[in-house]
Amino acid sequence: MGFTIGSTRIREMRSGLSGARRRGSRTAECTAVAEYTGLWGWDVVPGARASAGRCSCGDPGCPAPGAHPLDFASEVPAGATLERAAATWSRFPGAALLLPVGRAFDVLEVAEAAGRRALLRLERMGLPLGPVCVTPTGRAQFFVAPGAAAGLPQLLYRMGWDDADLDLRCLGPGAHITAPPSDHGGLGPARWLRPPSLDTGAPPQARLLLGTLAYSCHRPATRAFPSDQC
Repeated sequence: MGFTIGSTRIREMRSGLSGARRRGSRTAECTAVAEYTGLWGWDVVPGARASAGRCSCGDPGCPAPGAHPLDFASEVPAGATLERAAATWSRFPGAALLLPVGRAFDVLEVAEAAGRRALLRLERMGLPLGPVCVTPTGRAQFFVAPGAAAGLPQLLYRMGWDDADLDLRCLGPGAHITAPPSDHGGLGPARWLRPPSLDTGAPPQARLLLGTLAYSCHRPATRAFPSDQC
C-alpha cells in the first residue's frame, strides 16, 4: 500500500516483527507501527487517548477526546525500520495509532451494517478491494485511492446518487483515522473487517466501490441486493 517493497524486504520485516513478539520487548502498538510503516507504506501519527470521557491532551474542552494527533509528537514515516518505529513510539507510551488520510489513501465511511453488506457484495463481484476498518462507534471505513474526497460530489452526481439521503462520507487530506489495535475515544478498539494484505496492491479507485456502498446505505437492512434474492 502506497509504495513497493521487494520480497527480501518483506521477509526481513516479518522476521524482525516475529522476533519482537517472541521477545516481548515491544508493545503491540510498536509492532503495529512497524507493520504499517514498513509493510504497508503508511505514515503513523501518535494520538491522544481517552478515559472516562477525558482526553490525555489535557484540554478539558477537547472536541475529540482520544481521537486526534498529539501536537508535540512527530510522526513515524512510511518505510521506517522496526528499530526506528520502536524507538520513536517508546517516547510516547500509550499513544494511539493514527493514520493520516489523503496520502496513501482516502476513506469512504458508512455505517458498519451497510459496510458489511456492501463488502460481501463487492467480494462476490470480484472487485479490487483495499483494507476495511470498523470503529467502536459503528462505522466501516473503506480505504480507496487518494483524491476520492475531492471527487466525491461529482462521482455521486454521475451515478445518480447526489440527491439521495445517504449516510456516506469521504475522508481526505487533514483527517486521521484510529488504526487497530488502538482504542478510539475510550470506546473500544478499532478492528480490521478486511485487514491489509500483501496480495493486494494500491487501494482501489472510489468509483469501483461507490455504487455498491451507496445502494447498501440507501436500502433498508432487511432488503437484499436484487441479484442476491435468488
